[in-house]
Amino acid sequence: MRPMQLRPGALEGSAKCSHHVQKPLVPRVGSGSSQGRVMLVGAAAPVSRPATVQQRAPVTSRNNSVVVRSDQRGAGEDGMRLAHTGEVPFKKILCANRGEIAIRIFRAGTELGLRTVAIYSPADRLQPHRYKADEAYCVGTPDMQPVSCYLDMDTIIRVAKEAEVDAIHPGYGFLSENAVFARKCAEAGIVFIGPKPETIEAMGDKTAARRAALECGVPLVPGTNQPLSSPDEAKEFATKFGYPVILKAAMGGGGRGMRVVRHESEMSDAFIRASNEARSAFGDGRMFVEKYVEEPRHIEIQILADHYGNVVHLYERDCSVQRRHQKVVEIAPAPKLPNATRRALYEDAVKLARHVGYRNAGTVEFMVDKDGNHYFLEVNPRVQVEHTITEEITGVDIVQSQIKVAGGASLISLGLGTQADVPPVYGFSIQCRVTSEDPEQNFQPDTGRLEAYRMPGGPGIRMDGAVTTGNVVSRYYDSMLAKVIASAPTFRQATQKMQRALSEFQVRGIKTNIPFLENVMRHPEFLSGEATTFFIEKNQRDLFNFERHGSLRSSKLLTYLADMVVNGPDHPGAIGPAPTKVVPSPLVVPEHLAGSKLTGWRDVLTREGPEGWARAVRAHKGVLITDTTMRDAHQSLLATRMRTHDMLKAAPATAHILAGAGSLEMWGGATFDVSLRFLHECPWRRLERLRELVPNVPFQMLFRGANAVGYTSYPDNVVREFVRESVKCGVDIFRIFDSLNYVDNLLFGMDAVRDAGGVVEATLCYTGDLSDPRRSKYQLDYYLDLAEKLVAHGCHALAIKDMAGLLKPGAAATLVGALRERFPDTVIHVHTHDSAGTGVATQLAAAAAGADMVDCCVDSMSGLTSQPSMGAIVNALAGTDLDTGINPADIIPLSTYWEQTRQLYAPFESNMKAVSSDVYLHEMPGGQYTNLKFQAMSLGLGEEWDKICKAYAAANRALGDIVKVTPSSKVVGDLAQFMVQNNLDEHSLVTKAESLSFPSSVVEFMQGYLGQPSFGFPEPLRSRVLKGKHVIEGRPGASLAAMDLTGLEYRLKEKYGAGAIANRDVLSAALYPKVFDEYMTHMLQYSDLIEKLPTRAFLTPLEEDEEVEFEIAKGVAANIKYKAVGELQPNGKREVFFEANGVPRVVEVTDKKAELLVGKKAVREKADLAVLGSVGAPMAGTIIEVSVKPGSQVKPGQQLVVMNAMKMETAICAPVAGFITQVAVEVNDALDAGDLVVFIDTKDVAGAVEDPLSSGSDDEDIVQAAEAGNKQPALAA
Repeated sequence: MRPMQLRPGALEGSAKCSHHVQKPLVPRVGSGSSQGRVMLVGAAAPVSRPATVQQRAPVTSRNNSVVVRSDQRGAGEDGMRLAHTGEVPFKKILCANRGEIAIRIFRAGTELGLRTVAIYSPADRLQPHRYKADEAYCVGTPDMQPVSCYLDMDTIIRVAKEAEVDAIHPGYGFLSENAVFARKCAEAGIVFIGPKPETIEAMGDKTAARRAALECGVPLVPGTNQPLSSPDEAKEFATKFGYPVILKAAMGGGGRGMRVVRHESEMSDAFIRASNEARSAFGDGRMFVEKYVEEPRHIEIQILADHYGNVVHLYERDCSVQRRHQKVVEIAPAPKLPNATRRALYEDAVKLARHVGYRNAGTVEFMVDKDGNHYFLEVNPRVQVEHTITEEITGVDIVQSQIKVAGGASLISLGLGTQADVPPVYGFSIQCRVTSEDPEQNFQPDTGRLEAYRMPGGPGIRMDGAVTTGNVVSRYYDSMLAKVIASAPTFRQATQKMQRALSEFQVRGIKTNIPFLENVMRHPEFLSGEATTFFIEKNQRDLFNFERHGSLRSSKLLTYLADMVVNGPDHPGAIGPAPTKVVPSPLVVPEHLAGSKLTGWRDVLTREGPEGWARAVRAHKGVLITDTTMRDAHQSLLATRMRTHDMLKAAPATAHILAGAGSLEMWGGATFDVSLRFLHECPWRRLERLRELVPNVPFQMLFRGANAVGYTSYPDNVVREFVRESVKCGVDIFRIFDSLNYVDNLLFGMDAVRDAGGVVEATLCYTGDLSDPRRSKYQLDYYLDLAEKLVAHGCHALAIKDMAGLLKPGAAATLVGALRERFPDTVIHVHTHDSAGTGVATQLAAAAAGADMVDCCVDSMSGLTSQPSMGAIVNALAGTDLDTGINPADIIPLSTYWEQTRQLYAPFESNMKAVSSDVYLHEMPGGQYTNLKFQAMSLGLGEEWDKICKAYAAANRALGDIVKVTPSSKVVGDLAQFMVQNNLDEHSLVTKAESLSFPSSVVEFMQGYLGQPSFGFPEPLRSRVLKGKHVIEGRPGASLAAMDLTGLEYRLKEKYGAGAIANRDVLSAALYPKVFDEYMTHMLQYSDLIEKLPTRAFLTPLEEDEEVEFEIAKGVAANIKYKAVGELQPNGKREVFFEANGVPRVVEVTDKKAELLVGKKAVREKADLAVLGSVGAPMAGTIIEVSVKPGSQVKPGQQLVVMNAMKMETAICAPVAGFITQVAVEVNDALDAGDLVVFIDTKDVAGAVEDPLSSGSDDEDIVQAAEAGNKQPALAA
C-alpha cells in the first residue's frame, strides 16, 4: 500500500468549512471501520450503550454547537465519541437507503464527527445497517411492499424532522434520482446531499439528459428524447432505425428496467416487463429507447462539482463486464483504452456537467465502439455502486466530498480546485459484486440465513458490505452481499489479489456468484483488459464451467445431518438394530508386506492383453481365488448397502494381502443402481477410487450382457458405450451372463467387451441338478452345448455361475471335469453361494476337477447366502499343488476389519441364523433369498414364508422351469408373491390367467423383453397372460432404435449444469433415468460430501454432543458436532445447531411431521425435480401474475406465471406441452425456491414433448424384490 501523501497546507482545515479556504485537508479514503478512526486528545471515556435503539432520544441541536449526550454511542461500537471536525455545518445526517451503501455513508459521517440516522423497513428490522447508525427508525408498515417503504417520501421526511436531521444522503437507487424528493427535503429545511432538483430532472431523466447532451455537442446513439408510455411508440422508433434496440428506464439505472429487443414480436412483452420493473425499483415506469450498439465497452467518468461552477473529473471506470445490463465487475482506470478516446471522454463529461450546472458527485456514462468512437449513454446524478475503485486510485473520499459539497464547500477548499489539483492515478483497482445468486441455475437469486460468513482481507483488499453470519438475505431487495475491491500497482496484480480474495470467502447457507467471479478473473479475455459488454454472453462455456465450491457443499452436508436429526433417517430396508458406535480404523498393511512392490495378475493383463492373461492363468499351477467381499457378499447379506467409504479403508491393505488373487469382484450387478438409488454415491467414482488404491489386482464386474447392469434390454449403442467407459474406469474382467442363458444376448455382450479391450468371461448360469437324472432339462449336454457356442465365439474364460448354491460337489466335479476335457485351453472360473452349506466343498471339488479360479469372500462376510469362506479354501489348499498363493495368516486382519465393519450395517442384516438346504427345493438365488424374505416381512407375509418358498418353486414350474438370476429371478419372485396373495397354485394360475392382472415383470417376460428361454415359453399361460399384446422375437436389443446419447447429454447439462455432467453420468441416466434424476436431486440438495461421512453418521442421526471428524479432501478434514434442535417455528421449520470446525452453525430444515403437529399444512408443496411437468419456482419471490388455470393446454415456452424477486420480474414458462392439472399459486403469494407453481400433465397431449431424461419405459423399476417395496396387483375385477 502506498503511504499517505499530504499536500501543502493540507492540515489547514476550516472549522466553518467556508469556500474561501484554499488548501485544507483533501478527503482521503480510510479504512471505513471504527478501528481506523482518529481519536482527539481529551475525548470522553467509553460510555455505556442503551439497551435498545428505540430508547434513544434526540441528542443534537440545530445551532452551531455540537451536542453529544454521554448516554449515546457517538462514534461506533467502541462507545467512544468522535469530536466534530468542523468541516461541514451539519450535526446529523440520515441515509435514505439500506444495506452496504447506508453503512458506507454512516462511516463517512462518523469520520466527520456527525451523528448518523438509519431508516429501515419492517422486513429489514434485523438488518445490520440499522445497527450501524447512532439512531434508527422504522419507515413503512408491514402491509406495504418492502421496496415501497424506502420510496415513502413523506414518511422519510417526517422521520428526519422528528430526529432533527440536518441532511439526507439518498445513496443509490430508491429516491436518489427523484427530484420530487429533493424538493421535499428543501421544503422541510433539510439539505439533500446530491444535485439540485432541476439537475436531477435534467440528468436523472434519461431523455432529458439526451437532449442536454445534444445541445452541447456530445455524441449520441440514435434514441428517443422524450419518455415513452407505450410499446407502440417504441415500435415506431425501431421501425425507423432498425432492430436491435434497447429499452431503458427513463428515471433509473443499475440495469433495472432494461431489455434488448431484437424482433418486433418481442417488443410488447419486453416493454411491459421493463416498465413494471422500473416502476417497482424507481417509482416511475416511463421508458426510452435507443439503437443497440453491439459489443461496445461501457466507460463511465466520475465527476465532482461544487456550487460555484467548478467541475473536475476523477478519471474513468470500465464497467463492461455486465450480465442482463447489470454491472458485475468494474475496473479503474480502464485498461487499454486509447489515450485519445480517454481525453475525449473526460472533455465531454466535464462539458456536459458544466452545461447543466451540475453540483455534487455524479457519473457520465458512455459506450465506446470497436473503432474508439464514443457515444453518450446517460448521467447518473448520484454516487455509484462502483465509486469505491475511483477512491482507491485517487485517494479522494467521494462520499465525504459529497457531504462537504452539500454543506457549501468548494472544490478549492477540498484541494480539487482545478483538474491539475486532482491526484494522479495510482495503479489499478477492481471491484467485484458478490451476490446471492446461483450462476449454475441462470443466476437465480437465493435467499435464507447466512449460516457462516467470513470475508477476505489482507494487503490491497477493501470490503464494503452489510451482512454477517446469522443475517437473513431477503427476497425483497437487491441480491448484493458485498463489494470486494482489490488494488495494486498493475492491472494483472490487481486481478491476482482479487482471485485470492474471492478464494478466501466463506459463505454458507445461501448460494453466491463467487465461482462465476473466479472464472471471470481467470479468463484470458478479461485478463487482456479488452472485455466488452458481450464478454459474458460469448464466453459462457468457460465462465459457467464451475468447480465444486467447498463452502456450499459443506452447508449442504450440514443440511443432510440436520434433516436426519429432525425427520429421522430415510434408508429403505433399514429395519434391524442401529449401527454400532465402534468404528473400525482403516486396515493397516501388514508390517512384513509394507514397502513391498505391488505386483499381481493385473500386471500380466496389462503387459500381455486378455489372450496372454488367459494363457498365463492356464499355465499357472495353483488355483486363483476371486474375492467377492466388495460386491456379491454384501449384496447377498446386507442388501447391497456397503458404502465406498468403508471399502476404501480396506483397499490399500487388500492390494498387498490379496496381491496373488486372480481378481476382486467389486462392481456391477445390483451395486450399480443401489449406489445411486440408496447410497447416493456415484458407482463410477467408486470404481476409480478403488482402482487408484488397488492397481495390481484385476477388477471383475458382473455384466448382464444385453441388460448391462440394468433389469431390461437397452439399445445396443448404450451397452457398447457402457462397456467402453467401464474399461476406462478400471474394470478388467467382465463376467457376461444372461438371465435365461439366451445365446444371442450372450454373444452380443461378448462382442461389446472384446471390442472395448476387456477380458471376456462368458458365463453358464447353473440351475437344476446335474446329478439328478429326473431333471431332464439341465443335464450335462445342455451346458456343454452352450459352452461350445461361447468358446467358438471367442471367450477368454468360461464361468459357471451358481447363483442359488445348487451346484453340489459331485455335480461340480462332473461339470468342471467335462468342460476341462472339452476345452483344455480355456480358463474355467466357478462361482457359487453357500446357501445350503456346501459351498466350500463345491469349490474344492471344482478346483480338483480342473477349475482355474474359484470365488469366495473373507470369513466374516461368508456363508449363508453369500460365498464360501476364503479362509477355509485357502487353508484347505495350502501346501498342495493347488495352493492359492495367499498367506492364510495375512487374511485374518482382513476378516477382522470386515467383521467390525459389518456391524455398522446391522440395520440391513437379513437375520438368517443358519444355512438352509431347502434351497434345493425352491432354487432361489442367494441374494434374492434374503431380499425376498425381507420384502415378505415388510408386506406382513412373514408367517407365510414357507408358503412363499413353495410358491416360488411352483411359479418356476409354471414359467417353464427357467434359469433364475437377475432379472429372470425377479419375474419368478414377483409371480410367487402374486400367487400367495391371490391364493393360487400353478394349476389355478393357468386356468384363471385370463381374468388376472399380472405383475408387469411377468408380462414383459412373456413378451420377450428378457430374451428367449432355452426351452421356450409356457403355453397356454403365455397367451393368457399377454391377452394379445405384442411379442418380441429374437434379441430384444436388436429391434431397439439407437439412443441419442448426445441429445441426452445436452438435456442433462441444460438441467443440471455443464460442469455437473460427464459421459459416465449420461450412461447412468440412459440405464436408470428415474434413479439418476433422484440421485442428482439428492446431490443438489445435500452435495457429494455425504460420500465422505462415516457410515454411522450417514445412516443414523447424530446424538447430542456427538462429534464426527472425517477427511473431505487430501489433507483437509472436517469436524462436526451436533449440539441441539430448536422448537417448531410457525413456518414449519426447526433450527438445528452444530459446531463445524469449532464454529457455531445453525441450519433450518422443514419438519416433515409439522402437518400432524400443527394440524394444518405448514409448508408449501415442493416441485419434483425428476418430473418435467412439475414446475417449481426458480427463486424466492412473489407471484405478480398468473397466466393459466387448471384445464389449460400449454405449449413449451408458454408463460405460466410472472414472479417479482429482488426487484426483477421473471416469467416462468412451460418446459413441456400438456394440460395444467394444478395451479398451486395465487397473485401475491410469497414463494421459496423450489415451491410448486403448476403441474403439467403430458400424458394425454397428442405430440406432447417427452421427458428428455426418460427412456419411455419404467423398466428401471424392475429391481430386486427388496428394492421394490410395493404389493403386486390383486385380482382384476
